[in-house]
Amino acid sequence: MPNDATRMKISATIITRNEEHTIAGCLASLDFADEIIVVDSGSTDRTREICELNPKVRFHVYPWEGFGIQKNNALDLATGEWIFSIDADETVTPELAAEIRRTVQKPACDGYTVKRKNFYRGRWVRHSGWWPDRILRLFRKGRGRFSDRLVHESVVLDGHPGHLENCIEHRSFRNVGDFFRKGESYSTLGARVMLERGETTSAMNALFRSGLTFFKTLVIKRGFLDGSTGVLIAFSNATGVFYRHMKCLELQSERHDSRE
Repeated sequence: MPNDATRMKISATIITRNEEHTIAGCLASLDFADEIIVVDSGSTDRTREICELNPKVRFHVYPWEGFGIQKNNALDLATGEWIFSIDADETVTPELAAEIRRTVQKPACDGYTVKRKNFYRGRWVRHSGWWPDRILRLFRKGRGRFSDRLVHESVVLDGHPGHLENCIEHRSFRNVGDFFRKGESYSTLGARVMLERGETTSAMNALFRSGLTFFKTLVIKRGFLDGSTGVLIAFSNATGVFYRHMKCLELQSERHDSRE
């Protein structure tokens, strides 16, 4: 076993805003980390209070500039040789925690993906594009950085990733309202990303793409096997696509009007 002088240090990083319902469980699953960096964007609930009960947490407040930028702020504050990024509504299984600790002591790669097991109302969603949902979350500091996207950010790794076998568990949606509140929020950010890229759209394109998304989620990704949950996911995905395109169309119109 490596001693404290030679053991690779792990920094867990989290961004938060009003996460009092989930953050305690997330922090409790991070015992394997040597430090936990929390970057908050102005919580008005008990998030800070809960975080500061954990002696490993270093709590910071930064103004919100987008998911990618905020996660990079947390990354820049970390002091460990390895970074493990996690969301406040996720937890690390004991099996994954042990695998992470073993892996960083004798790494074969500079970054690793993990499987994400998504739950809705206590039920594991096995289809609808939600499993195995591999994402790169563990990487050597200096070899990975988040894309500066407003939404759907990802780690850009300098090298080829390896793959861990165990899971994080994700419990993001507590009810139907959660699906549509988050979808509406993401569609606003997604519309801004489309506009910044110079993408154009139309009402007919919004309708076509939302219908295609519903079909792909429910049929091609076998969402029908998830029952009513699969229908909800398909409809939520389709609605998010429709709203994103219609909001982008509105932003395009506003930009055009401002130039006249």
